[in-house]
Amino acid sequence: MDSESRNKIYVALLRGINVGGKNKIKMAELREALERIGLSQVKTYIQSGNVLFASPDDESSLRKRIEQEIAAVFGITLTVVLRTAEEMEHIVDDCPFSPELIAEAAATCVGESHYVALLPDAPPPSGIEKLAAANNGDDEYRIVGRDVYLLFRHSVRDAKLSANLQKLGVPATVRNWNTMNKLVEMAKELRE
Repeated sequence: MDSESRNKIYVALLRGINVGGKNKIKMAELREALERIGLSQVKTYIQSGNVLFASPDDESSLRKRIEQEIAAVFGITLTVVLRTAEEMEHIVDDCPFSPELIAEAAATCVGESHYVALLPDAPPPSGIEKLAAANNGDDEYRIVGRDVYLLFRHSVRDAKLSANLQKLGVPATVRNWNTMNKLVEMAKELRE
């Protein structure tokens, strides 16, 4: 079996880059930096830090290498959340919200209503309790392992739930449902 056939397709979700003019990284430079540390088939999607690549390495070592490379090249310390292509497919395929509930939220929300917060590790029980105890308005969430499905009824920007995610005690990076679907589609293309 050659090394290409042992490669897994990963999606790296970078937390907090190119937001509000801070932590700016050009995607072409990011791709080059990641190729230099041995990642192959590196592709990016939009400017918010979505990177797809192939590697035979495990998640833990990849995460450390990517975070260290970004710190060394761009001078930015950030959290990288990794998922395999298969994990991304499961996130999209196993959405705990019904289509009716999603449509209902979309009808009243300004902008996107459906998001996923991706965490590097599952939140501790104490964090789950703190989020549950917070007043999150009429927005909804479901925690499934290292992922938190979010459904906003008014606006993600003004939502108490958005502000309360930090109560989980684990860094989170949030992507809208359209981005999640696009990343799944791109990961499938990389596997072919």
